[in-house]
Amino acid sequence: MIKYKILPLLLVLFIAILSSCRNDFEFEPSSGDLGFSQDTVFLDTVFSNIGSSTRTFKVYNRSSNDIVIPRVALRQGNDSRYRLALDGVPGQIFENVELLANDSLFVFIETTIDIEDFTNSKEFLYEDVIEFDSGNNLQVVPLITLVKDAIFLFPERDANGITETLLLGVDEDNNEIRISGFFLDDNELTMTNEKPYVIYGFAAVPLGKTLTIDAGARVFFHANSGLIAANESTIKANGSLSASDALESEIIFEGDRLDTSFSNIPGQWFGVWLTDGSQDHEFAYTTIKNASIGLIMDNFNPNSNGATLKMNNSKIFNSSTIGLLATTANINLENTVIHNAGQSAMIARLGGSYKLNNCTISNYWRNGIRQDPALVVSNTIPNTELTAPLESFDFNNGIIYGNRDIELLLAPVEQTSFNYRFSNSLLRFNDRFNDFEESSFYDFADTSIFNNIILNEEPLFENTRLNILRIDNNSGANAIASPSTATQFDIEGIFRSSSPDAGAYESTDLEIE
Repeated sequence: MIKYKILPLLLVLFIAILSSCRNDFEFEPSSGDLGFSQDTVFLDTVFSNIGSSTRTFKVYNRSSNDIVIPRVALRQGNDSRYRLALDGVPGQIFENVELLANDSLFVFIETTIDIEDFTNSKEFLYEDVIEFDSGNNLQVVPLITLVKDAIFLFPERDANGITETLLLGVDEDNNEIRISGFFLDDNELTMTNEKPYVIYGFAAVPLGKTLTIDAGARVFFHANSGLIAANESTIKANGSLSASDALESEIIFEGDRLDTSFSNIPGQWFGVWLTDGSQDHEFAYTTIKNASIGLIMDNFNPNSNGATLKMNNSKIFNSSTIGLLATTANINLENTVIHNAGQSAMIARLGGSYKLNNCTISNYWRNGIRQDPALVVSNTIPNTELTAPLESFDFNNGIIYGNRDIELLLAPVEQTSFNYRFSNSLLRFNDRFNDFEESSFYDFADTSIFNNIILNEEPLFENTRLNILRIDNNSGANAIASPSTATQFDIEGIFRSSSPDAGAYESTDLEIE
């Protein structure tokens, strides 16, 4: 009896299974009613012969019927410089693409273009179209990419395929320390604004030579790349004030990922390295962004005066570790912003001589936990026995601020000179737990060291996330600078009033974000 009861049930299940295993679904031809997540796909600007990032969009079948798209193809077919993949399957032309009811598929696009195949211009728009179906049912999604010509600088390979390197020194076991890099030739020691420069590895200015960078130049660095000034060499970055937001006269150092999603990503390249013995560096209207260490000046010889630098109307921001790391350096900064770093915006260590006027040192790091203040000043290096006199650290008419309670750390070693002075400035120093109460180095009542100092009043920066450090008219930095020592114009060329503001920017009415 049990058999006779189960048999009809098994028969029904068997028929159902057969039906579910059919592979002859009733697909209807596409009727030209596809939906798209983007009407046009813009692939971000690319350098000639450098592959783009991959862009994606979705194709929707919003009908209740399973459909087949007879043809999906690039209009230029196999001659197109774009590359396609549908749901991960690569190709330039696809036929009979099935799409279930109320379902979607992903389209992936990327490109690599040699600008010389199309034009002699410095940049041009490369375009193609993805066609879905044909005839009356034709639907299209345009593809557009801006392609820039560039000058590429990179280490050469010898006959054995070994990449050129730079000797940095030797380790404790007398083994050579080398990095992938090369010395710039004489004909590469002037960088113009004619074309952007793309650097792979470390480009080094040779001994006794000067690298001159013209106003409006753009220098892009691949991952783990940077610029080095060797012994007795010099870098002159001669940017100037721009007339528009395009910053056409400013010099910009940044990573070579041009996608907009990378515009504020820290740590894309190493940084600018001014070695001990290099000298007379000048940076005007220059931005150094998205490096590991924006600007490093190293010196571990107490008998050396270190590298020398003058920087004005410039910005260093989005450094994954430190914005400006100076060791026994001689630095003069005016109207300069150092903003957002994983550790400190600026560290001045192992002594040296520093003069900062109308500068903004700030840190609102949001990419992880930050433990160090925005500014650290010391006459030693932690965990070493090295010491050197801090000849002077003069901070005038500036702002030191951030999202921590303490944004200024003075870390001297006794029996070694430590000379410092802050005047007419806004500082973030909220010692809520009285950790520094007994330290004589933070006696804000001592006007010979801290003169006309405002503590813990918000600077009201315009947008710290987007590195816009303009200040509002109600800022704590308003009208606290000294008229006799403040710069005549701010970083944007705005004339300072008779009651000038502290920091790199003169205040305006802002909508604070």
